[in-house]
Amino acid sequence: MTMTATNVSRRTRLARAAWAAVTFASLAACSAMPQRNAALDQARERFQSAQSQNQIATLAADELKRAGEALRAAEQANNNGDTLATVDHLAYLASQSVALAEETATSRAAQAVTAGASAERDRMRLALRTQETEAVQRQLAITQASNARTEQQLNQQLSTAQRNEARTSAELAETEAAAQVDRARLAQRNAQVDDLQSQLNQLNARVTERGVVVTLGDVLFDSGRAGLKDGSNGTLAKLADFLKRNPQRNAAIEGYTDSVGTSSSNLDLAERRASNVKGALQQMGVPADRLSTMAIGEEHPVADNSTAAGRQMNRRVEVIFSPSAGDLLMK
Repeated sequence: MTMTATNVSRRTRLARAAWAAVTFASLAACSAMPQRNAALDQARERFQSAQSQNQIATLAADELKRAGEALRAAEQANNNGDTLATVDHLAYLASQSVALAEETATSRAAQAVTAGASAERDRMRLALRTQETEAVQRQLAITQASNARTEQQLNQQLSTAQRNEARTSAELAETEAAAQVDRARLAQRNAQVDDLQSQLNQLNARVTERGVVVTLGDVLFDSGRAGLKDGSNGTLAKLADFLKRNPQRNAAIEGYTDSVGTSSSNLDLAERRASNVKGALQQMGVPADRLSTMAIGEEHPVADNSTAAGRQMNRRVEVIFSPSAGDLLMK
């Protein structure tokens, strides 16, 4: 029994020693592993969640980095066996850092959206202003082109008006010049007519259907003779001057007698008288080819041959000038 009690006691002491060793080992193991902390776990989960989000990792990288540093500080404190209050506080700081990173990312994302919207608004405003400017420029270009066309048309109209005015002025000048020429010609014609009338008046001429007739009475001749009297040169000189001043006229010289004597002798006398007048005119410068003679004799009396006065009127020489347009004016 003594042996048995001793064995039992020894086994008990061994069991107690083994339990103590296990207990010590367990305590040692527990003291070697950090204790779990709910606040730290929550901070770690929140950090990992934030770290997995691209928006936070991109827009709040610095804040997320500081949150990771705060988390490591809390884990280090937990690993070092710091008090629960210390670990909780550091875990809270880590969680707040993660929250700050999240809020920063959200804020910056909103700012980016706002900036994008503002940029889009600005872009749209710029596009609208650009469109308005382009529309104004197009309208301005259209207006300028229209103004240019209008100005060109006005210039063309002005040029046409100036050309028309110049042409009208030239035509008026030509008309005036022609009118002046016509007036000058008319004045010259009137002067010529007046001069012709004056000359014919001096010759006691008359306008007939045969032309202008100048009658030379028997004062140029002696009775029954054909020779010109000495005082006849004045009258013949007027005739010659008239013919020379009117070269377009020819003259027919007709000899007449009274009924005294025979018809043949009267014709001969009439011919010689006409020829003598022609010769006198030639001597005064009238070309012979402008003069012709004809003997009429006692035919075509202008008065009664039964009286001395009548016979004196029938003894005559008539000079007939070829008709001219001016003669009509003198009727």
